[in-house]
Amino acid sequence: MDRHINVARQNALANEKDEFLLSLMRLLALPANGHTRLIPNDAISVLPLRFVTIGTSVRLLDAASGFAEAIGGELVSINGIPVSEIEVASDKFLAGTKQRKRVIGPILFAWPSALKRLSVLSGDDTIEFRVRNEAGRISELVVDTANRISGSVFYPRNEHGKADASWFPKSFLEIKDFGQRGLLLVLPSFFDPGGIDLSNAVSEAADRVRSRPGTPILVDVRGNTGGNFLRTMPLIDAISDGAKDRRVGLLVDKFTFSAAIVFVAILKHRLGARLKLIGEEMGDGLTFFAEGGTTDLSSSGAVIRYSSAFHDWAGGRVDETTPSEIAEKIVAVGTLELDRSWIANSDDVESLDRFCLEMLDSLHTSTKESKVRRT
Repeated sequence: MDRHINVARQNALANEKDEFLLSLMRLLALPANGHTRLIPNDAISVLPLRFVTIGTSVRLLDAASGFAEAIGGELVSINGIPVSEIEVASDKFLAGTKQRKRVIGPILFAWPSALKRLSVLSGDDTIEFRVRNEAGRISELVVDTANRISGSVFYPRNEHGKADASWFPKSFLEIKDFGQRGLLLVLPSFFDPGGIDLSNAVSEAADRVRSRPGTPILVDVRGNTGGNFLRTMPLIDAISDGAKDRRVGLLVDKFTFSAAIVFVAILKHRLGARLKLIGEEMGDGLTFFAEGGTTDLSSSGAVIRYSSAFHDWAGGRVDETTPSEIAEKIVAVGTLELDRSWIANSDDVESLDRFCLEMLDSLHTSTKESKVRRT
């Protein structure tokens, strides 16, 4: 730790801003807790390419007009170096779990200073990105390193994985009613500083769930980076109070973080085998530090995210740092294993609808079989 602090200090004294930021990223990654990290997005300039990890592949989801033909393709290499090798070299700069690193890591691929630090770029004025489309055709994108934009334009501080980096949920709840087949509740965020809109959305969702006590339910928290899980308790109660045979599916992905994972954990604890976890491994583990806040670094424009409160939803433990209102809710979940793997671009509404119908039919069949066994 002392060594990394000294390196950061030396870079600051030399007025090497990007090197200073990378040094802080390295330092704050040491605790391996995703809630404690440097967020450089507002402080840096990046190439006009938006890379996002979908599944385990890094894809180009947006770009300046001259590179539009490659959008949607998989990043293969940068300056001839395979992406897999660059990811290995990037690992020590990224905080948190393997999945969180996949969420926050792609900004490094568009940040020339980071590429230099990772020995991908030397003194060249251009960078070559090789991108492969679904048909296997390779596009070679040669980008001038002087052609840069603010990092936050293509890389939001709370990465959600959508093509439009400026995406923000228009509401806290979307309901799709598939009739007798079941309901889909889409909950894109639990972050509502005012508290009223989220509470109203949760109340509406709870009322709809209670009006259909035996109907299978799918809850989509993909891309939900967290907020206040305590405000979601009325919905958790409504789902838990439904018919004993009702089956529930939860859609999650690597962009599911923090309070959204707690939401999943509490429902799993209450429903047990009646809840099916669908998607991919989430962005946080079940034992972490959270709460805390942020500190702005005024000279550079970067932000330090720090955490202060202990959560252990695996073993159900608390300590003196755990807020009392959270300690009252903590339960021991053990592990959250996926029941079914499913990875899709979160912007693909048609694929989501098809998959939801398939899953609701599966949940409906399980409900019927449970009733038969009971009789």
